[in-house]
Amino acid sequence: MVTTGLVAIDATILATAVPTIVADLGGFTSFPWLFSVYLLTQAVSVPIYSKLADTVGRKPVILLGIGLFLVGSVLCGFAWSMPALIAFRAVQGLGAGAVQPMAITIAGDIYTVAERAKAQGYIASVWGVSSVVGPTLGGVFSEFLSWNWIFFVNIPLCLAAAWLLVRYFHETVERTRHRIDWAGGALLTTGMSLLILALLEGGNAWEWLSVPSIGAIVVGTLLLVAFVLVEQRAEEPVLPLWVFSRRLLLATALVSVGVGVVLIGLTSYVPSFLEALLGVSPLTSGLTLAALTIGWPISASQSGRLYLRYGFRTTMLIGSSIVVLGTTGLAVASMHPSVLAVGLSCFVAGAGLGLVASPGLIAAQSSVGWGDRAVVTGANLFARSMGSAVGVAALGAVVNALFGGESPAQDPAQFGDAVTVAFTAVAVVALGIVAASAVMPRTTVEHSPGGPTGAAAD
Repeated sequence: MVTTGLVAIDATILATAVPTIVADLGGFTSFPWLFSVYLLTQAVSVPIYSKLADTVGRKPVILLGIGLFLVGSVLCGFAWSMPALIAFRAVQGLGAGAVQPMAITIAGDIYTVAERAKAQGYIASVWGVSSVVGPTLGGVFSEFLSWNWIFFVNIPLCLAAAWLLVRYFHETVERTRHRIDWAGGALLTTGMSLLILALLEGGNAWEWLSVPSIGAIVVGTLLLVAFVLVEQRAEEPVLPLWVFSRRLLLATALVSVGVGVVLIGLTSYVPSFLEALLGVSPLTSGLTLAALTIGWPISASQSGRLYLRYGFRTTMLIGSSIVVLGTTGLAVASMHPSVLAVGLSCFVAGAGLGLVASPGLIAAQSSVGWGDRAVVTGANLFARSMGSAVGVAALGAVVNALFGGESPAQDPAQFGDAVTVAFTAVAVVALGIVAASAVMPRTTVEHSPGGPTGAAAD
């Protein structure tokens, strides 16, 4: 839970400080890179860490992640420009790529399927606490100190998390030799970077129908095709393609992509929208966004009762329908904004996500054994991170195309119209989550004499 808090607090504390960072360092059109580069390095490193965890154990991998996250946080705190901050966020992302999936994988190892919902609820509750602590600290630092402290606050948390893991977590692992698929990792990273570059810089640094824009898209796509070919022949692929060949795993991966888009879409633009349109403080906008991550752990902790009784598919259909309700409400509320309406919509969307993300991940984990659990967990979180990375880039491209200013304060009305379009796009993605949930096989939890042990098709 403490380890998860590293990623959770960082996510919620940064969202509220973006306007202050932009005011200090400049580069409003580049601010989506703060999220994209972090999510990209996190996403592409997750499969590598997951493969290592299935061979050398979870503990050394998660400690490595904490160390990288600590270094990245210190560097971010001393960043002197937007490009430097973006580069240091990439280092943070490399650490987060180990921290978040390993925490969830460890919980999957030490709890049964019936117990995992409650355990995941505890872990998800960290996001609820962080949704209050993060925006509060972010608002205080932004208004009374400086934005640099939003990164320095990670230092004691990293040290505490590492000490707790060294002191209390013990595992027995049969160590085996392994080969890292560096070629696959390089192709995936470069290919996705070029596609995100095309999305974020198209219409800004160059025209959409220009040589740089088309070249980045074409080369990025070709590199991803090459990545698939390499993975088919790799001895230990960075992202085993068999993970996406099973209907249940593919469906839960598609759901995770949608969850990533919805989550980053709200996190990235709700604070800036409220501060620009209503003139609220960073603290108020952050606490409004907190409703999203308060609703999530509440529903996630109760999701076990639903999927144990009705199955994973039905639970996720209920949750995804609630997400549609919340995101649609946010798109409508953004036309006549109020803090209450936006906060309520975020809470509803968060409650729906809690009934989608946790059951989907547990269904995927439960369909494989210990040796593949970290890989499956990593693939699921990889899909969510890639959804967030591409999602924030695509939404950033939409907002930048509709709003050409250097700061939302220049023309709040035009910025508000642009963000309304982005919120509408998020609602459309939420409909995609419903569709992905619907194609899942009907699953129930198998009950053995010792208790629930796994997922099986009806």
